[in-house]
Amino acid sequence: MKVAVLGAGAIGAYVGAALHRAGADVHLVARGPHLAAMRRDGVRVLSPRGDFTARAHATDDPGEIGPVDFVFLGLKANSYAACGPLIEPLLHDSTAVVAAQNGIPWWYFHRYGGPYDGLRIESVDPDGAVGAVLAPERAVGCVVYAATEVEGPGVVRHLEGTRFSVGEPDRSVSTRCLAFSEAMQASGLKCPVEPALRNDIWLKLLGNISFNPISALARATMRQMCLHGGTRQVIETMMRETLAVAEALGCEVGVSIERRLAGAEKVGDHRTSTLQDLERGKPLELDVLLAAVVELAEITGVEVPTLRTVHAISDLLALRSAA
Repeated sequence: MKVAVLGAGAIGAYVGAALHRAGADVHLVARGPHLAAMRRDGVRVLSPRGDFTARAHATDDPGEIGPVDFVFLGLKANSYAACGPLIEPLLHDSTAVVAAQNGIPWWYFHRYGGPYDGLRIESVDPDGAVGAVLAPERAVGCVVYAATEVEGPGVVRHLEGTRFSVGEPDRSVSTRCLAFSEAMQASGLKCPVEPALRNDIWLKLLGNISFNPISALARATMRQMCLHGGTRQVIETMMRETLAVAEALGCEVGVSIERRLAGAEKVGDHRTSTLQDLERGKPLELDVLLAAVVELAEITGVEVPTLRTVHAISDLLALRSAA
């Protein structure tokens, strides 16, 4: 299996290193000091499951790689619309794009069925710019339950979690999903094929939609947010409103808010990806988290006043941090 990891950051480099160690033909696409370190020393993974180093091919030029079987998309969702020149050299007729993104994906209503079938979410796919670059027919959804950080150039710290759920937009159990799942499991990662992957999307989003913006606004870790009484109440309210939107779209999360909070607290002093981006001066990935759910709330007629408030404040933060 030939795999290109486009955006070999914390999650992408971790997955690429694991697949390479298991024998897959892996190519990492990155840039800057991180790329230089991976070229020189490989990807160093520091993990409670055991440290290891993987010396996969690393480049900033996808043209060196050529067409692959799978593109594991580790870019932030706000980079998708501009990634055409990077992804085009990697595609052949049947290349699948495994989109490991947080939040609501651009393909969400592709082959959805019912009255919302084919609906485009403006905050996720403005003017169809993402769908024009990443054809939804290529998409394999991926919900990431692993927590990782880039500790330094070429060094990824794996904190906890090894599950990467995958699924087709049309809910089928496809050959390509099974092949990718088998490769991931051979590398020591959990990769169930979930026909109802949208349920997993909302389960993961339950935490991202609340913890990510609040962490950036408060400069706080997961544990700190859970232990602060007032902040915990705000997060609980955001989660309840998010569940209401999910239920209006026919999705069942299957996990209580209290259990979701307990799991987040257990992660400890982990900084969310949004907080990490803020500290590094990178654009904040909030449209697919907050704006998309507010838009879906309008479509379904669900009241989400707390989500709207936090979205307004965090959107201003994103604009100011990008200035």
